[in-house]
Amino acid sequence: MRILKNPIRKQDLINSSTNFIDENTIKAAVDIERQIIAVDAPMHYDCEQLLLENGSNQTDIWGINLYLDEDSIDDMVEFDSMINIRPAQNNRSRSVENLETQAQIKTVVSKWII
Repeated sequence: MRILKNPIRKQDLINSSTNFIDENTIKAAVDIERQIIAVDAPMHYDCEQLLLENGSNQTDIWGINLYLDEDSIDDMVEFDSMINIRPAQNNRSRSVENLETQAQIKTVVSKWII
C-alpha cells in the first residue's frame, strides 16, 4: 500500500501490486482536493487511512477499484466502496453518485496512472 509519488504505467503498477481483488484489479482511494491517490491495499479503508495520516480530509477521499487491464479511464475506474457511503455529503450508496466528483476522480487517476 502506498501513495503514488510519481506517475506510474499500468503494467508497472500491476507488477508491483500485491493486493489484487482479482486479476489486474486493485483497490484505491483518491483525494480529489489534493489530487493524490493511495493504491494497493486489502481494503479501501486502508488507503483512506493512509491518506488521512498524510494530511487529507475525509470528505475529500473516495474509494474506487482500478481495472488495470482496461484502456479507457471510463472502463478502468469503478466507483464502488463502503467508504463512499456518506449521508452527510448526500452520497447514500457505495457508488460515487455526483457526476462532478466522478470526473474529479477520473482526472486524478489519469494524472497518476498512465
